[in-house]
Amino acid sequence: MSATTWAIDPLHSEVQFKVKHLVISTVTGSFTKFQGSATTQGDNFENAAIEFSLDTDSISTHQAQRDEHLRSPEFFDTATYPTISFRSTGFKKVSDDQYTLTGDLTMKGITKSITLDAEYGGTAKDPWGNIRHGFEVKGIVNRKEFGLTYSALTETGGLALGEDIKFVANIQVAKPA
Repeated sequence: MSATTWAIDPLHSEVQFKVKHLVISTVTGSFTKFQGSATTQGDNFENAAIEFSLDTDSISTHQAQRDEHLRSPEFFDTATYPTISFRSTGFKKVSDDQYTLTGDLTMKGITKSITLDAEYGGTAKDPWGNIRHGFEVKGIVNRKEFGLTYSALTETGGLALGEDIKFVANIQVAKPA
């Protein structure tokens, strides 16, 4: 069986994150520039080799001042670390539409193994005859484990920013033309 490489369609995909602010509310943001692929044996995604990277400078929370702070050395240091990358070490089917995705995440020069949940959304043929597959990938990472150690305190001594970053990526892949 021959290998098939599926490219992420950035026009029909998104990467969002959520983090607690002042422990009472959640701030949502996204990365608008990213790329990736999945290499499969035929059309079967189990055991696919998945690679993904995003442009840290493309962070957007729809607040210019906050976005600039997130690009600074106190957070992502986008001048020094322009990408966050992921390379899978496993993609296992656990039920009909559920998968476990494991791999190495590199953020701010630190690489750690993480495990994510992936839900297969289905397959469709677009108007041009291309086969597409959809996945929703979810996970939580502790930002401090990846060198994002900014820790401002509130007047009462609480953390201004939560340590866990929740993220969800809605990904559509297609065979390159």
